[in-house]
Amino acid sequence: MTGLAATIPFPDIGPDLFSVELFGMSFALRWYALAYIAGILIGWRMVVALVRRPALWPGGRAPMSPEQVEDLLTWVILGVILGGRLGFVLFYQPLHYLANPLEILMLWQGGMAFHGGLLGVVVAVWIFTGRHGIDRLSAADALAIATPPGLLLGRLANFVNAELWGRPWDGPWAMVFPTDPLGLPRHPSQLYEAALEGLVLGAALLWLALRRRAFHRPGLVAGLFFAGYGAARFVVEIFRQADPQFITADNPMGHVIGSGAIGVTMGQLLSLPMVALGLALVGWALARRPSPA
Repeated sequence: MTGLAATIPFPDIGPDLFSVELFGMSFALRWYALAYIAGILIGWRMVVALVRRPALWPGGRAPMSPEQVEDLLTWVILGVILGGRLGFVLFYQPLHYLANPLEILMLWQGGMAFHGGLLGVVVAVWIFTGRHGIDRLSAADALAIATPPGLLLGRLANFVNAELWGRPWDGPWAMVFPTDPLGLPRHPSQLYEAALEGLVLGAALLWLALRRRAFHRPGLVAGLFFAGYGAARFVVEIFRQADPQFITADNPMGHVIGSGAIGVTMGQLLSLPMVALGLALVGWALARRPSPA
C-alpha cells in the first residue's frame, strides 16, 4: 500500500438528503430512495417520449400509447421492488432469511439485487404486454433504453452511502470509505459501475435507437442491454469487494466458483446468463429482416 496520504478524501456527504423530527419521530429522505424515484421517473418520461415518435418503431407504429406506458409503470415498480428483494434473499443470503423470514419484509434495512429486480421486471412486463396485446420485444427495447439512467443514479447513491466499495488498492484514485472497518484504500467501484452501466451503455443504446433505427429490429436493443450490462458487471466485479458472506480465511476473494485469478464471484456468475441471453437475442434480431421505414 502507498499509505492513506495517497488516497483521495471521501466526500463529506451523508446518506440522508434531509431529515426532520415530527411528533417525536424522525423521518429522513435517503439518497438511495431518491435515486430509485428519480430513475423510475426519468425512465418513464424517456419511454413516453420515444413512443410519441412512431417513425422510430417497426412499421411506423409505436408498440404502446403514452397512457399504456403510465399503466406499465406500476407493474415495473412492483417488479423492481419484489424481484430485487427476493433476488437478494435467494442469491446472497438464503440461509439467513430462511432462519429469519420476517426480515424479508424489512426493506428499510437494505438489500436489493439488480439481477433479481431485472427478473421481476421481465415477469411483470410479460404479464402486462400479454394482457394488452403489446409486442413484447419492442416493449423490452423501450424499457432497455430507460434503464441505464436508473443504474447510473443507483450506483452514485451506493457511492454516497459508502457501500459496495471495491477491493483494496494503492492506485492514484483509491479512497478510504468511512464504513470500512479495516480503513484500507480501495477502488471506488461504484463509480466504475455508474460509468459503464449508466453513461456508456445508456449513451450507446440511445444512439443506436435514435440514429441507427435499432428499434426496427425488435429485440436488438434489449439484447444489447442484456449483453452490455452483463459484460460491464462482470468486469467491474474484478475490482469490487465481494459480499462478506462469501469471504472466508480460505477464500479471501469471495469467489463462489474456483479461486485465485480464475475464480468467479456471485455477481459474475449471475451476469454470465445475461451475456449469453443478450448475444442470442442480438443474433436473432439481426437475422430477421428489418421492418420497412
